Amino acid sequence: MDGFEEIYRQHFGAVFRFAIHCVGRRELAEDLTSEAFLELYRNWARIDASQLPGWLITVVKNRATDHWRRSSREELFANPPAEAQTEFDLRLGGFLLENKALKPPHRACLILRYVHGMNREEIAQKLGLTGNQVKSYLQYGLQLLREELSRNPRKAGQ
Repeated sequence: MDGFEEIYRQHFGAVFRFAIHCVGRRELAEDLTSEAFLELYRNWARIDASQLPGWLITVVKNRATDHWRRSSREELFANPPAEAQTEFDLRLGGFLLENKALKPPHRACLILRYVHGMNREEIAQKLGLTGNQVKSYLQYGLQLLREELSRNPRKAGQ
């Protein structure tokens, strides 16, 4: 344990500065730095000290990359295209946007499919997903809507 504490003191500053450089936010950089040292602790027996701080920086880089991918994907899901053609499309789009049972990926896929008339391949391309992911989001989203409407049938008529 003493060796870990020494490594932590020795490399914390460099790892934290790199994390701030990657994400630009102090609180997120603190989380990434903590995750890197936690990962080091978990793998302590397998890591050669001569690989540090490079190994820690690689962990931070990978976690930062995951963060940016996740946030860009969430942005796509949160802001699907808004143009609709008919009054029914507008009402359906509004219903899907306001429905609390749907998570953003389900909502985006359903709107693109049933309001904008896109097929699975087009949706996959638009959202950066695979065709199987789109199929799964559509199926599960429809299941969530069925369950929601069976609990509250008046929502269907609105």
